[in-house]
Amino acid sequence: MNFDMELDARGLNCPLPILKTKKSLATMASGQVLRVVSTDCGSVKDMQAFANQTGNELLSTTEENKEYIFLMKKK
Repeated sequence: MNFDMELDARGLNCPLPILKTKKSLATMASGQVLRVVSTDCGSVKDMQAFANQTGNELLSTTEENKEYIFLMKKK
């Protein structure tokens, strides 16, 4: 899937992946897609909760080689 911006959150622990995701989304236009790569297994639950709370759409969550990849569409 295409994305407009990528955030490398590898090596960061909770709550930093979410905080950096929020900061990145703030710079983007509505409808744009942010790709986030994280190594924190807690970010799987956190990203879903963040999407539910903020109204941004979590398009996908995948895991590859102990890395979690999220695609989030800004509301």
